[in-house]
Amino acid sequence: MNKTLSIFGGNSNPQLTRDVAEYVGTPEGKARVERFADGEIFVEVGENVRNVNCFIVQSTCTPPNRNLMELLIMIDALKRASAGSIVAVLPYFGYARQDRKVKPRTPISSKLVADLLTAAGATRVVSVDLHAGQIQGFFNIPFDHLFASPVLIDRLERHGYKGEDTVVVSPDAGGVERARIYSKALGCALAIIDKRRDKPNVSQVLHLIGDVKGKKAILVDDMIDTAGTLCNAAQAVMDHGATEVVAAATHGVFSGPAMERINNSALAKVLVSDTIAQTERQKLCDKLEVLGMGRLLGEAVKRIHHGDSISSLFA
Repeated sequence: MNKTLSIFGGNSNPQLTRDVAEYVGTPEGKARVERFADGEIFVEVGENVRNVNCFIVQSTCTPPNRNLMELLIMIDALKRASAGSIVAVLPYFGYARQDRKVKPRTPISSKLVADLLTAAGATRVVSVDLHAGQIQGFFNIPFDHLFASPVLIDRLERHGYKGEDTVVVSPDAGGVERARIYSKALGCALAIIDKRRDKPNVSQVLHLIGDVKGKKAILVDDMIDTAGTLCNAAQAVMDHGATEVVAAATHGVFSGPAMERINNSALAKVLVSDTIAQTERQKLCDKLEVLGMGRLLGEAVKRIHHGDSISSLFA
């Protein structure tokens, strides 16, 4: 019987690739992804992929340039091996924060990444919780935008964060729509932190809109980078009378002093998905809880392969 589906993975998150392949029920595709002594990347596909639907699971997280280049070269290798289709599955889409010109003479790097993926030979892209949803429009190939909220909301409910004694807090005005989804699903109130960012990766909490007094607070965001915003927001929520504060975010980037800040913060727990591998960081932070995305991404892979609708995964 000829194989019609192969799932490959780069070096960004091997465990997530294995989880996706296990859920789909197919062995992980055979491919060598190595680096020469000078740092150049070499890829060799170790199986026949002619007319096969190929999926590459690769987050373009730290180090973003190496992981992106691995992905591009894997796409090229599969294209030259006559793959039937090549779906780039980017659980975390790097460069997503550079989605517009904020100053004169600056790039729109996420558009450049979109062009690179298309030029390399990707026929479809799948990603989770883009920092800016309009990035989908940078692609002239099909783009499936999935959300980790069902996974995170389910775990929050299991921990008892729901109902009238709970409040969902958006750490900034831009995340209100996301926070509203969580508050509706958990049946709780909504609050907003008003802040002003003076320079990159540095934020100042000004005041809180909404009532958190006597309630358990959930800070919701799409990603946690240096954790400065998150930890400042957590302290502000506690200062306004919350009994407990936890955080839920899709992508745990955790750059620089993030782990130290979280350890020393008012946060009781931080929930993130495994769109970015967190094995080493879990050793540094007892507050960190990592939720698997293998089932969600695996379901998307199965439906794309069989030509079924995946619209139910967009909610």
